[in-house]
Parts: sequence; C-alpha cells; structure tokens
Amino acid sequence: MTGLPPAPECSCAGAGAESDPPGPAQSFLSVLPAGAAPSVAPAPGRPPARLSVNDYVNGVRGGDRGILARAITLIESSSPEHQVRAQKVLQKLLPFTGRSRRLGITGVPGVGKSMLIEALGCALCGQGLRVAVLAVDPTSTRSGGSILGDKTRMEQLCRQPNAFIRPSPSGRTLGGVARKTRETMLLCEAAGFDVLIIETVGVGQSEVTVRSMVDFFLLLILPGAGDELQGIKKGIVEQADALLITKADGENRLRAEQARQEYAMALHYLPANTPGWTTPVSLSSAVTGEGIPEFWQTVLRFYGEFEPNGRIAARRSEQAIQWLHDRCARR
Repeated sequence: MTGLPPAPECSCAGAGAESDPPGPAQSFLSVLPAGAAPSVAPAPGRPPARLSVNDYVNGVRGGDRGILARAITLIESSSPEHQVRAQKVLQKLLPFTGRSRRLGITGVPGVGKSMLIEALGCALCGQGLRVAVLAVDPTSTRSGGSILGDKTRMEQLCRQPNAFIRPSPSGRTLGGVARKTRETMLLCEAAGFDVLIIETVGVGQSEVTVRSMVDFFLLLILPGAGDELQGIKKGIVEQADALLITKADGENRLRAEQARQEYAMALHYLPANTPGWTTPVSLSSAVTGEGIPEFWQTVLRFYGEFEPNGRIAARRSEQAIQWLHDRCARR
C-alpha cells in the first residue's frame, strides 16, 4: 500500500452503493415453511427470495454486494431458523477471513466521524483498495427504532464502486457497537475487502467495546472538549492508538491546536495501549483534507511495525478468546 494523495478528492462516477436488504415481500418469503412454493416467482436476473447456505457463501466470495447485504441481514436476525443458517454460512466463510485491516473510529456525537470516514474512504478507493464501512446507529429507547442516517452523510463514498457501507442499529447492545458487528466484519473480510472501518455510535468515556474487535483504534476529539486533566482520566483515551482533533479549520483552528497540545501532554502520563507504540495526537479537517493522508500513513506505520512480528495476529487471538467468553456469559 502507498500513501494517500494530498487531498481526498473523490471521483465518484458510477453507482457503487450496495444493494438494499430484502424488502418486505422477500422477508416474508424467506420464512416460508420448507417445501412451500412462493406465490410470486423471482424477477429474471435477480437472486431467489430464499437463498441456500451455498448461495450465500458463493455470493459473498464472489463479491456480490446484494448477497453480502442479505447475508448480514441473516446474521443480524433473531429468528432461530435464521441463526442456524447464519452459523453454517459463517463456518464455511471462516477460512477466507482475517486478511483485512481492521480500523475502529469513535468519538462523541457530532465529532465528525462520518465526514472523516467518507474523506478517508474515497481516498483509499482512489488507490484501488476495497473499503467496507460498518456504521452503528443508536436505537431509540422509546420506540426501538433507528434512523440509520450515517450512510446518508457519505454520499460520495456511496458512489464508489469499491465501497460498501452497511448501517446497523445498536439495539440493546452497549459499548458503541451492534450485537453482530464481529460477525459482520467476518462476512466483509470473506468478500475480499482490504480495509474495514467500524464507526461507532456517539460514545462517552467508557464505551470501548470496539477496541476488542479491531487492530487500530482511532479516537476523534472536538476542539475545546476537555483539558489536560480530561486526557489523563482512565477510559477511552488510554485505549486509543491515535487521537485526531477534528474540525481544525476556520475559527476552530486555535482551539484545535490548544487541544492537541493538552492531549499530547496528557498522554505522557498514560501507558501505551500497544506496548512499543507512541500514541500520536494530530489535527484533522474533513473539509480541507488536512491530517487525513498523515493519519493513513500512521496506520501503515502501525501495521509495518507490529504485523511482521506477529503482534497483530496475537491481538486478534486475544480478541477471539474474549469474544468467546462474552458469548458464554450471555447464555
């Protein structure tokens, strides 16, 4: 991989957004009893309403984003029948996982996660890399609904043929991610995506679940959102592999630089989350593109230092064990 161009200008020709999940009619057909014939035949050239396990596996491996979207819907379903089929799909796809670079991006509401991801994703797609974005949207505690609006903010990235964006509701899961984010990551890896970006819901000091499922953890911070004391508090700051002060443009520039200095000073008092790695604190602006190429160079340097010696593989093994413990604790 090479460095990014100076500015994340995107050539967004072509319709590259993934196919939508199955509609109401398809969802109804997918739960018909075995042997029951659907009342409406599938349209020519479209996959059948009910896919077999092999249909899912072959579609995901073949890069069919429509089937990938449907496989994620299957994974997220709470239906016992769907859960059984989902486990069979995952078992067959597991040998093809583990080849992507996994990034987690988090921050408070309004920090600019979606805008930064769009600028970064467009630049990576411009290099020929395939990028999957798994965006988690908060679920209402009143109605149980979720707007799933993060994809709307990534209009240019949606048009990239090498990009796949999947918003999912957080449901009752705490920690900033969705209940099936880990399994969804595996599906995207099996589909051949080079970079996976997990965008959490707007989080606070203690929502660090995404740390347990990615290789590199980026924390975004608003200018003027804290001081040096805030930086040394135990919690999300000490888990980050990099900090970016966002919206460092216009009138925010001076406050952003002050925040950078305060957090850089504070990190001297915290042990590094990854031994041997110094957590950088930088400025960024999704509007001007400042800091985004440098951030990707930081990611490449991180992998260059820790991938050859097996540290990335060891981290993933530890995460898999923790995932198993978490699943057992829920039962």
